[in-house]
Amino acid sequence: MTKVGFVSLGCSKNLTDTEVMLRKLHDAGYEITPDESEAEIIVVNTCGFIESAKQESIDNILDVAWLKKNGKCKHIIATGCLVERYREEVMQEMPEVDALIGVGSLVDIVDACRAVERGEKYTSFRDKNTSSLNEERLLTTPEHTAYLKIAEGCDNLCTYCAIPSIRGKFRSRRIEDIVKEAKELEAIGVKEVNLIAQDTTRYGLDIYGEYSLARLVRALTEETNIPWIRLLYCYPDKITDELISELRDNPRLVKYMDIPIQHISDKILRAMNRHGGTALIKETVKKLRREVPGIILRTTAMVGFPGEDEGDFEELCLFVKEARFDRFGAFTFSPEEGTPAALMEDQIDEQIKQDRYDILMQTQLTITEEQNEEKIGQVLEVLCEGFDTVAEIHFGRSAADAPDVDGKVYFTAKKRVPQGRFIKVAITEALDYDLVGKAIEE
Repeated sequence: MTKVGFVSLGCSKNLTDTEVMLRKLHDAGYEITPDESEAEIIVVNTCGFIESAKQESIDNILDVAWLKKNGKCKHIIATGCLVERYREEVMQEMPEVDALIGVGSLVDIVDACRAVERGEKYTSFRDKNTSSLNEERLLTTPEHTAYLKIAEGCDNLCTYCAIPSIRGKFRSRRIEDIVKEAKELEAIGVKEVNLIAQDTTRYGLDIYGEYSLARLVRALTEETNIPWIRLLYCYPDKITDELISELRDNPRLVKYMDIPIQHISDKILRAMNRHGGTALIKETVKKLRREVPGIILRTTAMVGFPGEDEGDFEELCLFVKEARFDRFGAFTFSPEEGTPAALMEDQIDEQIKQDRYDILMQTQLTITEEQNEEKIGQVLEVLCEGFDTVAEIHFGRSAADAPDVDGKVYFTAKKRVPQGRFIKVAITEALDYDLVGKAIEE
């Protein structure tokens, strides 16, 4: 039985693609190994969003190429966004790669493996706008949590972003298909589903003629008993009153929303082709806080976009201080080939970008530290994710923390708490982005 290993890079949406390929190979009789040094075939699912991600993808392919030369690996298959975007370049410049699979061709992973085992080169680039959205997966996340992709592609056409050209047009899955998958996840013990898409708030517009995320959440609530349903990648201009009401009134839709704003300066937002300007973003944040008491708001912002002057950056910093987001991430502008922003005048010096990034993240760290200090003395419901045998302490997340991107809650307990168990934790200490506490034994 041939052993196959995977390297999955990039976002959670890419991870679900990896899980689809894992299931295909598992069902075809291949042995999946988490140890790359034992694998005879290694699949690298690449990211191609920004320059640093592309470089990471290239570096990982080169690392696997070393295993092909010096270890048990005999074949390399490259998939994902970098491959979709630079298919000719990857094959020409990386002869170590034996097969390329585009983002619309995940279903061909078994054919690719069989081809390379026969000593053949293999490529498959099906139409990404017609690929199946309902393939079964083999989960790689811990058994208590899972990502649930509700749509593929993007129609927003932000001037800095290559995703629409890589991933294709926005396509929603049908509610009944998503509910069916959610039921399957619940049956294997999943306690938290994180709804993902390039733009979750656009969900349903293409197939139902209206924004339907609230309707989907109600269906998931009615048809399953999964305790935590979480919304990620919600664009401010598409957050409906119906969705806000659902956040407020549905106890199983965690009061958490990820709303990537990217900037607050009207000038920069227009240049980015973001839908909704300064006033809309500020009003959306105020409305969410007013209508959904205790809501946790996460956002991301970009610094160093072409034409961003000191005034624009100061406006962003001031808004971050005023809005006091509960969770925050930032990144520097990367001029991506084929995007309008890459050709814009007034490109910003790399050092200035880095300096602005550092200032913005330091501004947020101060806010986060203050917010975490305020949690000392509170009791939080925590989903236990494991036990650190070195530090001899449990760790998990509260509803205020999304997997992979937010902080953790570390806690002591008199007896070992099973992974996937909800437990009350009294917070005793704050550590930058994380919290420390003590389990309240029942």
